[in-house]
Amino acid sequence: MRGVRIGVDVGSVRIGLAASDPDGLVATPIATLPRAAAGVPVDAVGVSPDLVAIASEVAERRAAIVYVGLPRHLSGVEGSAAADARAFAGALARVIAPVPVRLVDERLTTVSAHQALHAAGRAGRRHREVVDQAAAVIILQTALETERTITQRAGDVVPVDTSARDNAATAHDRKNGPITGDRHQVDRAGTTEDRLR
Repeated sequence: MRGVRIGVDVGSVRIGLAASDPDGLVATPIATLPRAAAGVPVDAVGVSPDLVAIASEVAERRAAIVYVGLPRHLSGVEGSAAADARAFAGALARVIAPVPVRLVDERLTTVSAHQALHAAGRAGRRHREVVDQAAAVIILQTALETERTITQRAGDVVPVDTSARDNAATAHDRKNGPITGDRHQVDRAGTTEDRLR
């Protein structure tokens, strides 16, 4: 199972992104995106800027799969945050199809990310700048370890409503051509790959 994997930590304010190497060995932070709020202008197909930015990363890195964290309560019960993540993952799956999107359990990833940043000596007040990326790394690294353990993709596949996607794409193509979008403003981690661009 080769190919770059992308991990997504969906928050109410920010979205953290991480990516793996093509062999799926190590997850590294790549960006923090502002989450599009309700009422933010969308393109002709109804795609918000955050989804356009993620789709651009998927295309640029030729990602084979995207893992989105599903925040459940410790008991395993899903609340409003999980419903939001499911809705976001469904919208993302429509935008980046045929690249598959899978939901993976992310209980305690933000807590773990804060602990890792503290252990690395990063001041608590500066955690907010990178905690979403760190959480995305944990989500992705967990998915990579699961892949190695069970020798198949981790998590649950997010179904794609192809009729909605096809109708939107047709309407968009008639008006504007293919979906590309401008690169969204992101806070990038200082990875070697980013410095070499």
